[in-house]
Amino acid sequence: MKKTLLLLTLFLACSSISHAQAPDENQLGAWYMYFYNTTFKDSNWGIQGDFQYRDWRGLGDREQLLLRSGVTYTPKDSGVKFTFGFANITTGQFGTDIDNPVSENRIYQEALFSNTILKRLLLTHRFRYEQRWVENQDMRTRYRYNLFINIPLNNTTLAKKTYYVALYNEIFLNGQRDIGDGRSVQFFDRNRTYLGLGYAISKKLRVQLGWMEQTTVNWQKGQLQFSLHHTL
Repeated sequence: MKKTLLLLTLFLACSSISHAQAPDENQLGAWYMYFYNTTFKDSNWGIQGDFQYRDWRGLGDREQLLLRSGVTYTPKDSGVKFTFGFANITTGQFGTDIDNPVSENRIYQEALFSNTILKRLLLTHRFRYEQRWVENQDMRTRYRYNLFINIPLNNTTLAKKTYYVALYNEIFLNGQRDIGDGRSVQFFDRNRTYLGLGYAISKKLRVQLGWMEQTTVNWQKGQLQFSLHHTL
């Protein structure tokens, strides 16, 4: 009887801890993002990257701090930009009581190309392959495809003083599913769907405000996104 009570108590305690750490799907979070890119003068080479602070609740409950930069190369007359980069990510647990952050280092390669249809639908395709070193896990790999669509409202391009609708959908698929110690992850990792409104302050600077729904194998959650897009 004592053993049964002890096991029941431990089970309830673990369930309580697990529940406390699970994201609140009804709580709207927020991501604050800065994207930059530049091309070296008279060269096919450049750099691009992004810095992001993600919060489970808006502010005060860190979800992630992501720092990412890469070297770009655009072959002449190809219309394709290739990137080789590195990212450092710190992920916190949901809840303000205990953060218990997990660190990750990541190398990635990507290809980016754009096309226009119906004169106003500005499409950008991004294929990204990641090699991930997550704390207390074996090395992992992941494949990502993102389709971005920008629709200018008072212009046909994203020229200065242009308002535009921004949409994207990105799917994440795990490559290396065995992560060590008998643990594994599913083939499907997550999907992100976004709708926002943007404004081109100048040819080199744009701002966006939007809403993104992220679906993982365990939870689904909405996020506000505030982003600044800067061509240096």
